[in-house]
Amino acid sequence: MVMRTQKVRLYPNRTMQKVIDELCDYRRYCWNQGLSLWNDMYEVSLIMENRKLRPSEYKVRNELVTNKQDWQDLLSARCLQLAISDLAKAWRNFLTKSQPDCGKPKFKSKRAPRQGFKTDRAKIVNGKLRLDKPRANQQAWYDISFSRVQPLQGELKVVSIYRENGQYWASLPFEVTTEAKDKTGVATAVDVNVGHMNYSAGKVNVLPATLQRLYKRIKHYQRTLVRKRKLNGKEATKSNNYMQTRAKLQRDYRKVANCQHDIIQKFTTMLVMEYDQIVIEDLNVKQMQMTHVASKGLQRSLFGYFRQVLTYKCTWYGKELVLADRFYPSTQRCSRCGHVKTGEDKLTLQGNQKHCTRHNEYHCYACGAMLNRDENAVANLLQLI
Repeated sequence: MVMRTQKVRLYPNRTMQKVIDELCDYRRYCWNQGLSLWNDMYEVSLIMENRKLRPSEYKVRNELVTNKQDWQDLLSARCLQLAISDLAKAWRNFLTKSQPDCGKPKFKSKRAPRQGFKTDRAKIVNGKLRLDKPRANQQAWYDISFSRVQPLQGELKVVSIYRENGQYWASLPFEVTTEAKDKTGVATAVDVNVGHMNYSAGKVNVLPATLQRLYKRIKHYQRTLVRKRKLNGKEATKSNNYMQTRAKLQRDYRKVANCQHDIIQKFTTMLVMEYDQIVIEDLNVKQMQMTHVASKGLQRSLFGYFRQVLTYKCTWYGKELVLADRFYPSTQRCSRCGHVKTGEDKLTLQGNQKHCTRHNEYHCYACGAMLNRDENAVANLLQLI
């Protein structure tokens, strides 16, 4: 049994739009109240020097349920409980040393462009999404239509519903059974680069011309908004022209994300369908981006997202994913004789100035081979199987 998630766009009527907006506000209210109570309990435990007084999910949730007001009975109780459950997970991630990137939980803002809530009692009835209605609420509720996507066959779990740029979306996670794909007996390796990914059968462009045009428009809209804020200050955000430009900017960001995810999803699906063993590099993407050398290209090439998607698809379909060591010299090593370049002979993003070689050329000074840099890296990764 595995979890598979479908993202769909919701088309609620005016009544359900109001309901979803209220639940988004209620989720933010529960999170902020729980975080404030959590901080107070933690400070008291430090002052009293008593570990038993430290906050926990059980203590915070019970305190909020005990002090519930009458208007909260008109909204789903699961919204409160799931909000506190996520808050406890955020604190555990923050306190876990193995996850250094998880920051301390912060208060939610009503000005954030994305607002949402979660529920584990939603159902799909006749092709529509039905939310759980509290008994105390006598208002008429309606089922919500969503985009024409055939729902997966399985048990529906915790549904995430959110509002962004005036549109409503839902993530529908299903617990489904997957079958291992037929064995092909073929292995491949993937060498990720800025703008493209090479594998044994060819190359996939992750920054096509469509994305390049979108990035140019995004740059134009960003400069327009900055210029308006410099001229008019805070008053600029209240104008209709500013709001329209920002909506266009957000629309293009959404198009970029859809294009990138479509490319990665199709490429990873092709890999797990045609190959049994897949070798990729264990790159430290965040450290690479901190060097400010092609950091924007690294971010746009989705190195981390590619590995994440490929990992769970290999698990789904019974394929083997091999991670090369982070310090394995796939680019500096000659795939024919095994010679590894060091010192001034190393290849960089600009090539090698000492020997006047280009960035896409690999010249082995031991055996004299002239190879394509990316194809040589793929061949070196394949030798790890």
